[in-house]
Amino acid sequence: MPVREALVHAAQCLSSEAFFAAFESAWFQRLLSRSDRAWIRSRVPTRLRVLLDFARPDAESGLESILRLRLRAVGITLRTQVLVPGVGRVDFVIDELILEVDGELGHADSRSRHKDLLRDARAAQAGYRTLRFDYALVIHQRPEVLGAILGALKQR
Repeated sequence: MPVREALVHAAQCLSSEAFFAAFESAWFQRLLSRSDRAWIRSRVPTRLRVLLDFARPDAESGLESILRLRLRAVGITLRTQVLVPGVGRVDFVIDELILEVDGELGHADSRSRHKDLLRDARAAQAGYRTLRFDYALVIHQRPEVLGAILGALKQR
C-alpha cells in the first residue's frame, strides 16, 4: 500500500497527535511528494487539515512533532532545527531556551550522555539554557514538560 494511502487510513484510527507525527515522519523521510501531501489533505477529516497545514518536513522524530504540536496548542512559537554556533543543530529554540527531545536511540549509553552534556555546557557558555526531555516525559508526563518550559520562559 502506498504511504499516502496508509496515512489516510491511519487518520481514521490514530489520535490527532499520532497521525501528525506519522505524517511529519513520512515527509521527513521524503516518502511524500507535494502532490501526495495535497492528496492526503483532501481525504482526511477537516479537523486534521489544520494539522497538515502546520506540518513541516524537518521533524527528525515523532517526539519532536508531538512536542511542537503541544506547544502550539498553548500558544508557544519556536524555531526548529536551529544551528547554534559552538553547539551544533538543536531541536528547538525559543529565544535563549533550547529544547532537546531525546529518544532512546543515540542517547542511551554513557558516551552519548556525555556528548549531550558537553553540548549543554557549550550552549550555556553561549547564553542558552537547555531543557532535555525523553520519550517517557513527552508522552506520559505532559504537565511536567509544559510546566518546565513555561517556568523557564518566565525566568528570562
